[in-house]
Amino acid sequence: MRTPASFWLFLLTALACDRTPPASDHEKTKPAIAAHPSGSSEHAGGHHEALPRRIAVSEEVVKNAGIKVTPVTKAVLAEALTLPGEVAADPDRLARVSSPAQGRIEEVRFREGAQVKKGDAMVVVRVPEIAKARAAFLATQGKAKAARANAGRLRALLDQRLSAEQEVLNAESDAEALELEARSTADQLGALGAAASGAFSITLRAPIDGSVIARNAVVGQPTVADQVLGTVANLGEVWFLARVFEKDLGALKLGESADVHLNAYADQHFLGSVEYIGQQIDPVARTVTARVRLKNEQGLLRLGLFGTCQVSTGALSKAEPRLVVAEASVTEIGEKPVVFVREKPGEFELHEVTLGRQALGKVEILAGLREGEDVVSDGVFTLKSIVLKGSFAEDE
Repeated sequence: MRTPASFWLFLLTALACDRTPPASDHEKTKPAIAAHPSGSSEHAGGHHEALPRRIAVSEEVVKNAGIKVTPVTKAVLAEALTLPGEVAADPDRLARVSSPAQGRIEEVRFREGAQVKKGDAMVVVRVPEIAKARAAFLATQGKAKAARANAGRLRALLDQRLSAEQEVLNAESDAEALELEARSTADQLGALGAAASGAFSITLRAPIDGSVIARNAVVGQPTVADQVLGTVANLGEVWFLARVFEKDLGALKLGESADVHLNAYADQHFLGSVEYIGQQIDPVARTVTARVRLKNEQGLLRLGLFGTCQVSTGALSKAEPRLVVAEASVTEIGEKPVVFVREKPGEFELHEVTLGRQALGKVEILAGLREGEDVVSDGVFTLKSIVLKGSFAEDE
């Protein structure tokens, strides 16, 4: 009697379901991660629901990452204006390299982004006008020397009463005119950046120390007078030009502290103060410009970056004191605001927090912290990276 095909199909299916694949070496050695008690290690909506709650790092990591803590305190935040604006260069720290005359570029010795020192050669331009100016100078100089010699000869004859005084005066006047003309042509050569003798090319040099932020020169390119071939900026200090609406102008004062937050750097804050308030209203936007000077110590500030600036009005909020931490202490993980609390040296706990009002680099904490807890204020990015790395390891 033949066994039906359906029986063999049933038997193969049962055997396949009964087999359990052995654990891989990776799964056997995967480290355990302390997570929230109520959490799950599954994904939802593309982000991790469970995150390590406690992490421990070595003293070396704490030192290298510059991890510092600040105790949570109660305070009343100052009232502040939030003003839009952008980063701009200080005109006293900006210079343009341009050709003084018509010519053609022979060499370009700089690149965009390069650091240059004052006096560094940047562009060599061949200027035909130099030949004309030099020829005029040499011709006038020769005539002036001859005229001066003739005036001296006539003066000597006058002393011997062999020439007329008027003739001597005319000769000396001609000599002085030619000498003045020679000096004028020499000044023309100097304005072109050329000497009385030498090549017919001039070397354009960096006017200041700084970074090359624009290059408009290529070899063989013709140039005209005052054409800008490169721009150099010293970006050690820059301006944030904030736009102040008419309704806010009365609350703004010179010297007040300012906290600049740029769209390009979500977790960075740049502190400065208001050093100038414009005197003329923009007739279209109905705003004036407030200038905040910022130090660019990390080189992050680039010309044209947009952002907002919170400026103190000098008045305190009338609300009750609340727990506050530095804005730099707060980061986002899984689309939730969190902070890191130091439990003991080298050990940190992740706290989800509820945020209140923000002003001038400080933020109110409505829930999630207690007064006196040590919150990480520097090195938050390092701890966040460790948390995310551990969370990703859970899902591998």
